[in-house]
Amino acid sequence: MLKSLLIENYALIEKLDISFDSGLTIITGETGAGKSILLGALGMILGQRADTRVLLDQEKKCIIEGTFHIQNLNLKGFFEQNELDYDPVAIFRREITPQGKSRAFINDTPVNLPVMKELAEKLIDIHSQHQNLVVGQSDFRFQVLDAFASNAELLSAYQIQYQELTKVNRTLLQLQEQEKQVRTDLDYFRFQYDELFKAALSEDEFGELESELEILSHAAEIRNNLEKADFLLQSQPGNTLSLLAETAQLFRSLTRFSNSFEELFQRLQSAEIELKDITMEVSRRKEDIADDPRRQMELQQRYDLLQKLMHKHNAADMSELISIREDYFLKINGFESLEEEIARLQLQSNSIREKLVVQAGAISERRKKAVPKLENQICALLKELGMPNARFVVKQTPTPDVTPRGSDELEFLFSANLGAQPQNLEKVASGGELSRLMLAIKSVISMKNLLPTIIFDEIDTGVSGEIGFKMGTILEKIGQSMQVISITHLPQVAAKGDRHFIVYKKTENKHTKTLVRRVDTQERVVEIAKMLGGDNPSSSVLQAAQELIQKQSIHKN
Repeated sequence: MLKSLLIENYALIEKLDISFDSGLTIITGETGAGKSILLGALGMILGQRADTRVLLDQEKKCIIEGTFHIQNLNLKGFFEQNELDYDPVAIFRREITPQGKSRAFINDTPVNLPVMKELAEKLIDIHSQHQNLVVGQSDFRFQVLDAFASNAELLSAYQIQYQELTKVNRTLLQLQEQEKQVRTDLDYFRFQYDELFKAALSEDEFGELESELEILSHAAEIRNNLEKADFLLQSQPGNTLSLLAETAQLFRSLTRFSNSFEELFQRLQSAEIELKDITMEVSRRKEDIADDPRRQMELQQRYDLLQKLMHKHNAADMSELISIREDYFLKINGFESLEEEIARLQLQSNSIREKLVVQAGAISERRKKAVPKLENQICALLKELGMPNARFVVKQTPTPDVTPRGSDELEFLFSANLGAQPQNLEKVASGGELSRLMLAIKSVISMKNLLPTIIFDEIDTGVSGEIGFKMGTILEKIGQSMQVISITHLPQVAAKGDRHFIVYKKTENKHTKTLVRRVDTQERVVEIAKMLGGDNPSSSVLQAAQELIQKQSIHKN
């Protein structure tokens, strides 16, 4: 319930502090006095956007603060989820600086506007004049019927599943598009991979091929040199190996004279051992080298193949070529995985849709049962409001597939006159009829919504006289179970209030300001009399206003 509203430096309001209570509160004032400014300021703390044009004094910041009693509304979870301090009294505050910066707070904790708006929607329902038009909108029709059918819990579970279906289907569509693109390239990928796979690539092979081909290409020259080396090392008379051995023996005989000769002897011995090993290696290499044209041709063909593949794939070396082969493998394997993921998601989508069909069926059945009761209650209220022949019909038809609202399409049909066929509201209802219909709808679903506060902004547009009195009676009845604030131009409605505020303008120092004050007793009689007969009401009009208020008091008692 809204307990107070503080407004500073907003539009034509310099400073205003209003306290509210339970029951029916009436707000009246001349056209242009600033009643809409109050709703605009309230909208600021309910999450609407604003700019510096709302500032009365462009040098000062605007502050709007609303205090709400939220005990017993089961909102602790919301506060915890949004990391807000919970208190039975919640304070909403908006500040707009001259620089255009807007800040929002709940219980002194900064919040973003969507959070403020989401919480506010759990506290207040504002019915403004333009809302008469929303009665023809699809979302509003579902809100009405589902509130009356107490579908909130079922719809919440359904919409969680529907969001999951939407998410799965979005991913599925993306993967299917990806599959379509990849599929066009798949044959190319497989051909390239098969060619590289059959090539049996090895990282060091290309270098080894180059080395062996170099030897085979110069086999005669290499063997000739090896044979000469072998001859010089060990085959000719006085060969290098025998001369080195003989030299070593000479130093062997000198070792007894000096340690320096011993060192030279040891070095010669080592050289002799190394030379013998070299000689054996030369002999072995000489035997290994042979002119093998067939082997050379095989190696050249392999070398040419690898070189061709590297050139084809623009690879710098064998390592890069192998990497390209693996990349093709991953693309092929990825496509197969993609197909598996698509199949899995399709099964998941089908499974969720099957659950949704069942859930939507349960929701639809509850709607179907609620429709006759809703129609009868609204028609009964319309009869009270001076439309005895009005017919209100809810047309419920199935949709071909599940939707965010279930598996129904809803239409509200209406006729005001006897014998007239009910048609879409926007085609047949006048402004006054729409006002009465909206009041009837709001009255029927107000207790179902369980919101603590509802605000009506000239719900009585287009009606007068006894019908206005009956509208006031309905507002009064709603006010017995929740807080109702009604901005009205009808004295019959104003007389029904438990308390009464007037909005007026005052000019000081060539500046116009909007003010609000509460009126009681005789001042209230005068205000209602002005609504009946103008600014200077006669004694008879004053008496009529007094009778309206007394009639209200008698009705209450």
